[in-house]
Amino acid sequence: MDSDLYLDITRFAHDTPSWVQHLMEVFTELGLLVFAALFVVAWWRARRGDSRALAVAVLAPLATGVAYVISEVIKSGIDEERPCRAVTGHLSPLVACPPHGDWSFPSNHATIAAAAAVGLALAWPAIGWLTIPIALLMAFSRVFVGVHYPHDVAVGLLLGALVSFLVVRLLTSSATRVAVSLRSSRNGVAQLFAGPGDGAVPVAGAPRHAHRR
Repeated sequence: MDSDLYLDITRFAHDTPSWVQHLMEVFTELGLLVFAALFVVAWWRARRGDSRALAVAVLAPLATGVAYVISEVIKSGIDEERPCRAVTGHLSPLVACPPHGDWSFPSNHATIAAAAAVGLALAWPAIGWLTIPIALLMAFSRVFVGVHYPHDVAVGLLLGALVSFLVVRLLTSSATRVAVSLRSSRNGVAQLFAGPGDGAVPVAGAPRHAHRR
């Protein structure tokens, strides 16, 4: 267990200026809201793209949810105590230490951050330069504020990225068919959700649509 590295990082955190500490305290949670907002923007952009683009944009948050559930299942089976309670000689965490029973491994925050970053990068490649660093900084912040071991966030990042990539890749074809169907529907809610698109990508078994000019 990397208790020594945890202690080094948390001691470093306590030596940083107070504004850095406050920034990391906020960012450890605020990052989740940033990803939520980016999901909405990515979906809105994809409404005017082809049906595959819409499918990937919708699958990105779904994949993030799947990664979170898997993380929770693993966490409940391993029962690793938080370092802010288990490590001898630790400094006070910068945020409240989660209660006993809210286990440490893997980090849900890191899992969600990585899953969201990868899903968004697949849906909107141009912002990969933004989402990946945010995910890495969020993961580091969980150790910085004192509530996770480094291995908790490292595994969380790997888990989230892998699950997100697999879910999006495996479900894109099916989700594209659904997007094509929604765009051909006369239901107002379906049309609002799916958007006008710029012409659907041909998918086996799906109706073809004329390209709008």
